[in-house]
Amino acid sequence: MQFKVVYSQRDIQARVQELGAQISKDYANEPLVAVCVLKGAFVFFADLMRALTIDPEMDFVRLSSYADQTSTTGKVVFSKDMEISVENKNVLVVEDIVDSGHSINYLTKVLEARKPKSIKICALLDKRERREVDVQVDYPGFVLEKGFVVGYGLDYAEKYRNKDGIYELVF
Repeated sequence: MQFKVVYSQRDIQARVQELGAQISKDYANEPLVAVCVLKGAFVFFADLMRALTIDPEMDFVRLSSYADQTSTTGKVVFSKDMEISVENKNVLVVEDIVDSGHSINYLTKVLEARKPKSIKICALLDKRERREVDVQVDYPGFVLEKGFVVGYGLDYAEKYRNKDGIYELVF
């Protein structure tokens, strides 16, 4: 396997700062619950939370639709739920990548049933190549047209999350 740089650490950090500024402005006088989708978004989530000038509540969910594959299985597995109530609060879901759209669509439906004030999606990568479900990424870090990427929290079979940039995995 080879790795081809798609976004450098510097590119990512600059974009995270921009996203943090925009989100802080948009929610300046509003209660916000930031929800990290584990495992992939944890690195992005940590950096994004430090880039905010507001103080959101933070919580975590874990879901998966890839297993050890490079494409979605189509079945979403929800293995960790939130602990904070989101009723009448603004929710910002922080994802590593929105690809097929199945996982984020599933999570949005789960959250909608909990009666939040609003739900917005922030994704490090908005990848449209294999989009099967019409979902809107409100705060995209980068739009990625194609390729299977790893690094900065993104993995292939639980490996390569620790790389400081985002790399296309070339098989």
